[in-house]
Amino acid sequence: MKKQDIANMRREYNSPSSADLKSGFAPVALSRHWYQQALRVVSVLRHEYRHGLVETKAPSNPFELFRHWFREAVRAKLLDPNAMTLVTVTSARKPAVRTVLLKDFDTRGFVFYTNYQSQKGRELIGRPYACLLFYWPTLVRQVRVDGKVEKVPAKESDAYFHSRPRGSQLSAWASDQSRTVPHREHLEKRMELFEKRFKGKPVPRPPHWGGFRLVPDKMEFWNGRPNRLHDRLRYIKVTSSRWRRERLAP
Repeated sequence: MKKQDIANMRREYNSPSSADLKSGFAPVALSRHWYQQALRVVSVLRHEYRHGLVETKAPSNPFELFRHWFREAVRAKLLDPNAMTLVTVTSARKPAVRTVLLKDFDTRGFVFYTNYQSQKGRELIGRPYACLLFYWPTLVRQVRVDGKVEKVPAKESDAYFHSRPRGSQLSAWASDQSRTVPHREHLEKRMELFEKRFKGKPVPRPPHWGGFRLVPDKMEFWNGRPNRLHDRLRYIKVTSSRWRRERLAP
C-alpha cells in the first residue's frame, strides 16, 4: 500500500458526511481510533501485510502459528492481547457471546476461568462446545477456534486462583455471577462479609469457581491483505497429533 493511498484513505475517513454535520452526530467517530491505528500499523508493517500467510511457510501445527501471532500481539503492546470472544449455546439453542481473558494455552487447548454457576458456566456444562475469536485490529489479524470444552483439573484451578490478587479471590466468593442483585451496595456488603470471614488467613478457592479448557478441533487464521484478497488458513484436526491445513477464499 502506497503512502499516498493511505493519506487519501485517512482524509476520506476523517471527513464527516453532510448528514452527520446536520445531525451533530458522527457515527464513524466511534471507530476512528481503531481505524487510524490500523492505518498506522499497515504503513509501518507494509512488508508483512503484503506477504501475509503462505502455505509453504506456515507451520503444520496451528498452536505453533498461534504462539507466534500471540507473541507479536504482546510485543506490539496492544490493549489486552489475551482478550477473546467466547460463544456458547443457551438451553434454548441460541448463541450467547461475551469477552473473556485467555489465561493459559498449550497443545491441549485454551484456558479461561469463571464462576461455574454463571450463565456461560452453566451453558458450557450443559452443552460443552464453544467458539473463541481473537481479534487484533492493529495487526490486521484474527484467529477463530472451535472445539469441545472441559473443566480443567482442580489442581490447575487451585494454582491459578492462588496466584490472583486477594481482592479478586474475595470477589469470587462475593459475586453470584450472572444473578440479579438489588443494588451496588448488596455487592459491597457481600465483599465485606467475606473480608471478615477470611481475615488473617488464605482465601480458599470457591467450589463453584474454576477453569475451562477449549480443546480445538478446528482453528482458522485470518490475515489482512490488499484489495480484500485476505489470507485464511484453516487447520482441521485429523488425529490427536496431526492437522490438515487448507486455504479458504476470503
